[in-house]
Amino acid sequence: MSTEELFREDAELADCEARVVQAGAEGVVLDRTVFYPLGGGQAGDRGELRLPDGQVLRIADTRKGEAGVLHVPAPDQQALLAALQPGMAVQACIDQARRARHRRFHTATHLLCALVPHPVDGCSITAESARLDFHMTEPLDKDVLNAGLARLVAAAHPVRHRWIAEEELDANPGLVRSMSVQPPRGHGRIRLLEVQGVDLQPCGGTHVANTAEIGAVFVSKIEKKSARTRRVVLGLAD
Repeated sequence: MSTEELFREDAELADCEARVVQAGAEGVVLDRTVFYPLGGGQAGDRGELRLPDGQVLRIADTRKGEAGVLHVPAPDQQALLAALQPGMAVQACIDQARRARHRRFHTATHLLCALVPHPVDGCSITAESARLDFHMTEPLDKDVLNAGLARLVAAAHPVRHRWIAEEELDANPGLVRSMSVQPPRGHGRIRLLEVQGVDLQPCGGTHVANTAEIGAVFVSKIEKKSARTRRVVLGLAD
């Protein structure tokens, strides 16, 4: 049994009612969840599972497991974890502030992809920063990138997703910008993320609904990681 991933359709959902599928030392699998699991460069969500008796199980990370999305408890939560039984109803609640930063950073990386038209061979998105590694040799100008980001944020481009068949992606291989992370296969469809008029590529992450919601984002560092790799690190002014 796999977990219904509610965040794929609505990144603003902060909580949901769910039932325990299985619980063990590695974590808890639910039948549905708002928790995003580590993947595509984006960190997994944190938050809590609220039990029927009012107790709260703190979730320190979210990963992809064989049976579904795995909610990983904080190390000191093992005793409470043992109280969970299959079929038990819980309320799954994410850390909303942390998710908001993930969404802002993740959409900002798509703007950066539009400004730097080279393949991406590395990506990381956390609540503290985001980075993209571009497969290229020429230098990058921090001031030019900052001006470009500010322009795209201020333009308030709508951000939306849609699903396409895997065959449609095969017919348009240029949509895939990443060299290191390929879209998940085997489900018959691929999720496309579109920043209207700016960027279009496969992505399963969580995003803002409009580029204006990104706010004050800036390039904090540009590094030459190798002869053919330039790393760009982003920060949020707040």
